[in-house]
Amino acid sequence: MKPETKLPRVGTTIFTVMSQLAAAHDAVNLGQGFPDFPVPGRLLEALERAMRAGHNQYAPMTGIAPLRHAIAGKLARVYGVEADADAEITVTSGATEAIFDAVHAVVRAGEEVIVLDPAYDCYEPAIELAGARAVHVPLHPRTFAPDWDRVAAAITPATRMVMINSPHNPSGAMLSAADLETLAGLLRDTGIWLLSDEVYEHIVFDGARHESVLRHPELRERAFVVSSFGKTYHCTGWKLGYCVAPPALSEEFRKIHQYNVFCSFAPAQHAFATMLEAEPEHDERLGAFYQAKRDRFREQLLGTRLVPLPVPGGYFQLVDYSAVSELDDAAFCRWLTIEKGVAAIPLSPFYASPPSGQRLARLCFAKNQDTLDAAIERLQGL
Repeated sequence: MKPETKLPRVGTTIFTVMSQLAAAHDAVNLGQGFPDFPVPGRLLEALERAMRAGHNQYAPMTGIAPLRHAIAGKLARVYGVEADADAEITVTSGATEAIFDAVHAVVRAGEEVIVLDPAYDCYEPAIELAGARAVHVPLHPRTFAPDWDRVAAAITPATRMVMINSPHNPSGAMLSAADLETLAGLLRDTGIWLLSDEVYEHIVFDGARHESVLRHPELRERAFVVSSFGKTYHCTGWKLGYCVAPPALSEEFRKIHQYNVFCSFAPAQHAFATMLEAEPEHDERLGAFYQAKRDRFREQLLGTRLVPLPVPGGYFQLVDYSAVSELDDAAFCRWLTIEKGVAAIPLSPFYASPPSGQRLARLCFAKNQDTLDAAIERLQGL
């Protein structure tokens, strides 16, 4: 007997589908967003020390105190904000868990959550499982900038939350200080909460500054801000992140976290506490590290028939493939993987209603140069 599904539109994620296809056809996998280069040596050593020291049992529900205090120190150093390590910072099993917890902490059945498309695929299932409805507002199809007038028009008495993501996955677009000020004006005098997905916060380029919601006092009062150690320290498989929210929101957030996972990977918490204290410059160097990869990869792409779009932040490169094929993006990415040996991610799964005729695919450049060179060699044959 088969149960009635609670998520009728959800199947296997496009990231798993394309990675499986890449493996089956021995393709260079520039699809799923994970690095194929080493984790920082200091972090590995700290993890081993933590395990050998016996930190292998349940951690405190909110995260170990040294890590929460180290995060608070980082927030003061990077964003100039004071966060209460005990009342405002919660360590989670990756950013995906934090996003799920934040939605379920405040969103109730029958309410609405505004999502800016294209959006990461974990947003809508969390909303639907809360019994709420995702209201999709499209970003500009080429620049991926928000149209705040359309966001304002989407707000109704049922709106409970707005979700934003900067630097943006899949495009790398970034919100400006002016964007945050406009958003604050839209939410002012409402009971609408904000969820800010900032997992690529340190991967920003060309001298730009990441405009965290934490920098904006008015927005911070109503926001869950989500970050990821996996993205910053090249260890996505460790699944560790955190959420910063005001005490009242954190209290509700922790109720969900407590009965979702209760606590997160304990040895890694000790390792990250060590890393944040011993090597704070790691996140400061990350933009330059990835900018060098971005610049070389873009230069190489110019020798192909794929046209790279601007990448202000993050580690994904969108390419326009309209000079190569008129296939829709899902069909093109399958063809590219099977016939040309390079796996990419189509954009359509990031949308409720993809723009008609859009011919864009996402490539990940968080890879060793040998991996990127191998992919370019194959792409030159398009």
